[in-house]
Parts: sequence; structure tokens; C-alpha cells
Amino acid sequence: MSRALSLLVTALVVAACSSSPKKPQPTPLAPSVALMGTQLIWSAQVGQGGASLAPYTADGRVFVAGNAGVVAALDAATGKDVWRLNLGSPIAAGVGSDGQTAAVITRNNQLVAVADGSERWRVRLPARSFTAPLVAGGRVFVLTADRAVVAFDGKTGARLWTQSRPSEPLVLSQAGALLAVGDTLVAGLAGRLTGLNPDNGSVRWETPIATSRGTNEVERLVDIVGPVSRIGRSVCARAYAAAVGCVDAARGTPVWTRAAQGTTGVHGDDRLVFGSESDGRFQAWQRSTGEPAWGIDRLKYRELSAPLALGRVLAVGDGSGIVHLISREDGSEMARLTTDGSAIAATPVLAGDALVVQTHNGGVYAWRPQ
Repeated sequence: MSRALSLLVTALVVAACSSSPKKPQPTPLAPSVALMGTQLIWSAQVGQGGASLAPYTADGRVFVAGNAGVVAALDAATGKDVWRLNLGSPIAAGVGSDGQTAAVITRNNQLVAVADGSERWRVRLPARSFTAPLVAGGRVFVLTADRAVVAFDGKTGARLWTQSRPSEPLVLSQAGALLAVGDTLVAGLAGRLTGLNPDNGSVRWETPIATSRGTNEVERLVDIVGPVSRIGRSVCARAYAAAVGCVDAARGTPVWTRAAQGTTGVHGDDRLVFGSESDGRFQAWQRSTGEPAWGIDRLKYRELSAPLALGRVLAVGDGSGIVHLISREDGSEMARLTTDGSAIAATPVLAGDALVVQTHNGGVYAWRPQ
């Protein structure tokens, strides 16, 4: 199964590349206006990363991982190592943590749990995964690329249950959605958000964000891509190159969906949901209705990451290593932050009052507003 999935993922990538026209060049950026003061408070290095290796914050720590196999817990205030471990295996997805146990997934389909800088257990998964594990309630939950959710005991690694849903034959080599909302485990399975009972994996509800469309298998891919935006019981998500929508995760009912062509996840606050389209047009939607609130074109073709809403600004990284801070009210520029010049593919995260990003070359940077 693992080899078959690998071939399918490769086929998807080849098909996408062969059908893509020459990439447009971004418009040069205007001089930075710096309407908001920031201070770089620390930086660290973890090794080359990627979109599936976003930092994760919990209990005053920033958990990071590099492609080559290094996993580390950094002090969120200083950036110094709390612990660092080389697993000896390249890492495909991670990190997920509850503050005590950290979990990652290797490229040879192994789920590895780490506690206090030591490997606790390692188990083989039935298929590849590109989504960081969710560690919660003494368990580790995994969303695999064949659209199944698997639960493991957090102490022993024993498999507790598996929930598989019907799906398209091709898979998307991109992080999906897996989160807890109250006592419900919410997973993105194909183009649906699905609420599961975390105790046994039984389905409580399913709500579509998008349905398969098109005449071939690539066009029918509408998987939910991470990250998602959760405010209370409201969960808003993107279906790959198809739609953005919000659901009531307490009832499992749709609130709204709207056609959208983006391929990265969304974030938001209690009023708005934010994300970028495939061409880099940045868009805000009303969280309650899905109506467009505003949009900007100046970041088009800059290979934007998924955004992070924090306070009065949004943070979004681009392919040249710049973090753009823009106003959440109208998208106007507030400040730009520079890193090591390599792409910021992983979603920025918030650690206390600090903004943290990880670059493709493995630099981890933290800024605090002044």
C-alpha cells in the first residue's frame, strides 16, 4: 500500500507540473512603510524544513523539526534548546505535541513519540502521512494520506482504532486538517470535515466544504488542506483549489461555502477568515456569512504560506523569506520582516506574544511587537 501511495503521489505531482504554464514573476515590492515596530528576540537552526514541518507551540515551548531527522523543543522566550534529538530517520510531517509528548512522522511511515528528549516509542503506519500528528488526551491521532484516521495510546504506541472513509484514488502530498473541538476529533477527509468520537473513531457528523468535480482524477481532488481556523465551535477550512467554508463543529452543520482557488490553509479571528488564492491574491471573508470583506493583489505570485491572524495584523510568509505583516482591517502593509532568504513554506505560529516562523533552510525566527 505504501509503495502504491507513493506512486500515486508522484503521479499527481507530475501531472500538476506538466499542465502548469510558465510561472509569472511577482511585482517588485514597494519600499517598506514599517508602520508597526518589531524586535527579533531570538533565532535558531533545526535543519532544512518544508510546508509539512511547521513549528508547534505548547506550554511555553516551540517544537520544531528538520527534514534530516532532528526534533527539538525550544524555550519560547529565549530560543534555547530545552532538548534536541536526532531520530536517525528523515522526517515527513510534524511536530504535534501536548507540551510533554511530541510526535513526528518519518518518511518511511513511522510514527515516533518523544518525551523529555528521549524516544518513547515508534510504530509503523499503514500509509504515508503529510499531516502533523495531534497529541491530546493521552493519545496520538494521525491522518494518513489515504484519508484514514488512526489513534494510538500516547504511552505505549498501541493502536486503538482506525476510521477509513471512501476516497478518490489519488492523494494529495500536503498537510491536512486534524484538530480537537470540545470532545470531538475533527478531521478533513476528502472534501469534508468529519467529526469523530475520539474514544472509538465512530463518525458523529460529516459536512462537505467541496464535492469532487472535473473530468479526471487530478481535477477531482478537493481534500481539506491545513491549517484551519477555529474560533469556539466555528471551524473554517479550505478544500484544495475548490472552496472555502465554515461549519458549526458542535452540531456538524454547514454555515457557508464559497468557491475559491487557493491551495494553502486559512486562519482568522471572530469576524474574518483570511487566505490566499493560487495566484497570491490575498482575500478576507466575513466569518458569519462568507461574503468577501477585502482583497489585495500586491502579493500575487509570491508563493505565500498560509496566514496567521494575531492581534490587529496578519502574518504571511513568502517564497523569498519575507514575512509580511498586513492589517486585518483592509490588507494594508504594516511591516516586513526578513529571514535567511529561503522560502517560508510552513505556517507562522504564535508563541506567547511572539511570532515564530521556520524557513526552508531551517532557520527559526521569533519577533515580538514593540
